[in-house]
Amino acid sequence: MPSVDEVTTAIEHIYREDSRRVFATLVRLLGDFDGAEEAMHEAFAAAMTQWPEDGIPANPVPWLVSTGRFRAIDSMRRMARFQRSPEALQAAVAPEWSVEEIDEKEFRDDQLRLIFTCCHPTLPPATRVAMTLREICGLTTEEVASALLATPPAIAQRIVRGKAKIREQRIPYRVPSRRELPERLDSVLSVLYLVFNEGYSASRGGAAVRHELTATAIHLTRTLAALLPDPEVIGLLALMLLHDSRRDARTDEDGDLILIEEQDRSLWDRPKIAEGAALARHALAAPAVGRHALQAAIATLHATAPSTAETDWAEIVRLYDLLMQAAPSPVTELNRAVAVAMRDTPAAGLFAVDAILERGELHDYHLAHAARADLCRRIGRLDEARASYERALALATQGPERRFLERRLRELRATPRTG
Repeated sequence: MPSVDEVTTAIEHIYREDSRRVFATLVRLLGDFDGAEEAMHEAFAAAMTQWPEDGIPANPVPWLVSTGRFRAIDSMRRMARFQRSPEALQAAVAPEWSVEEIDEKEFRDDQLRLIFTCCHPTLPPATRVAMTLREICGLTTEEVASALLATPPAIAQRIVRGKAKIREQRIPYRVPSRRELPERLDSVLSVLYLVFNEGYSASRGGAAVRHELTATAIHLTRTLAALLPDPEVIGLLALMLLHDSRRDARTDEDGDLILIEEQDRSLWDRPKIAEGAALARHALAAPAVGRHALQAAIATLHATAPSTAETDWAEIVRLYDLLMQAAPSPVTELNRAVAVAMRDTPAAGLFAVDAILERGELHDYHLAHAARADLCRRIGRLDEARASYERALALATQGPERRFLERRLRELRATPRTG
């Protein structure tokens, strides 16, 4: 028999990697978000009690689903003795079901079903994103709020209202038909990209990368691309793969960030880069090129360049110009400004960054101030660089980013002041 410590470690690992799969399947089986969440936690609690005595099951995820469902139905049956509503009676006489009946394909598809449910067009766009981040990926309300630049109470209210609307309108838990898919696609892609970004650069906490979120986003996007090979789906998958290819080189052994120009490119995942670049070319060949295809093209140039100095910055600026036409945003404009600094001079990039900040659109975006600080540092305006790094540090919430900014500030403070 495994020790209690071994069981605890195994359960913690399964919770991190598979709890949202368990949850998605329980939503399908129970037809209720809150009931599924409670059943999932009941199942993990049962595992903590039973597995030290019985051993860890050969198939722990189906065991958790089965246990959670049985616990939920037992609870419904007890309630049905006192509340003879049609719903309670139906739940109370639900058919028996066992671990062996679980189909692995059903597991894989359940998260996709759930994401389309959370992104149903009858829900407000902001609610779709919040619900998917919370229910599909298990982000806390605070993490969702940070990702969406909203307050935790506002996010909690969106999620409560979204669940109520799904329940009251009986929104189906299914993947839409091919005829329905195109109109449902934009909100799903936005959600998938937000999920990936939260994993690629966590909004808060001690880790720079949350691999379980990037893996979830890539898996769901891959599944969606197989179902609907739309150029934008393919472009988003390419973009994710190209970014994720640099995962092992982005942090050091202490978890601190390493900028792309300082990364060991031999650690980059070349097969992933090759796949991402091929998908990006396919997406760019479409008659209409969207924002994800253009972003994937930019990522391809970064991933295939021998070094930062040998990167085709002129082509990157050109692609950013096209991206600003297709999907203008201040963050895209900021990224373009950094590319201009590399193509032309740091002063030219700083001029563009200052124009964005003067409009106030990125006043509270720490990466804008960090970019300004770096450009000021590169042209010797060290007092301004210190001030911008301090502003970025005041806004940053992620541990590795804060340590990076603190390191830059220490280096600047050790440098004699100018003039």
